[in-house]
Amino acid sequence: MRATPTRLFQTIRFLQHENPLGLPRTGSIPRMQRGLPERRKIKDVAKVVAVSSAKGGVGKSTVADTDIFGPSIPTLFNLSDNQLLPLSNYGVKTMSMGYLVGEDAPVVWRGLMVMKALQQLLHEVEWGGLDVLVLDLPPGTGDTQLSVTQQVVLDGSVIVTTPHTLAIKDAVKGINMFKKVSVPLLGLVQNMSLFCCPHCHHDTAVFGSNERVTALCHDYSIDLLGDIPLHQNVGDDGQRGKPTVVAEPESDRAKAFMDIARQVGVKIGL
Repeated sequence: MRATPTRLFQTIRFLQHENPLGLPRTGSIPRMQRGLPERRKIKDVAKVVAVSSAKGGVGKSTVADTDIFGPSIPTLFNLSDNQLLPLSNYGVKTMSMGYLVGEDAPVVWRGLMVMKALQQLLHEVEWGGLDVLVLDLPPGTGDTQLSVTQQVVLDGSVIVTTPHTLAIKDAVKGINMFKKVSVPLLGLVQNMSLFCCPHCHHDTAVFGSNERVTALCHDYSIDLLGDIPLHQNVGDDGQRGKPTVVAEPESDRAKAFMDIARQVGVKIGL
């Protein structure tokens, strides 16, 4: 059955009622309340990869291509909509809560509301056939992240971090979360690794030594998929709604993104 544009908005309006999800007050208990939801494949999607950092602001959405709560993807891809049909730009299909509630609207929901919204975003979007779907998880290792791992058969996960000590500490939480729920760790991406001065062409480790990330990969037996340099154009391109691999495909940073994507593709059998 085709997903209708109004379903998610009906879900949002449930917040105004005493019984947000319309759950029965007596009688049988829904399966979601009896135990863990059943993991299942996403319709018309061959492979699913989750991208996480357990921390905000390290560049997950720049590495990934879909997000749960937005507004990162609507901004990066210069798209907007209000239904459960994916939007396409630059040959990439995307879906985001940012399309549905607006980029300025806060998503202030209780746990059951989040579960319902995730159910619809994950299983009621008409993808029309995808080789791979990349899920940009929100920061943290709480209910939302666990709900995704419990509802979807994930073919792997990618951790994104910067060399900063605090970012690495949160990355460890993400690594342990995926290990606990038995999701394969495909590798780690080090974002904003080095800044090359456009004037003197000297490389500077703005967020600290890259040795920390190397040690992290060694300690947890994770492959380092690649380093993405800190470059002003990555942010500027995103603000213009044009990913840097499209804006400057021959740049070193674009080549770094493409190499990481190729490695992930090989690891999941594409």
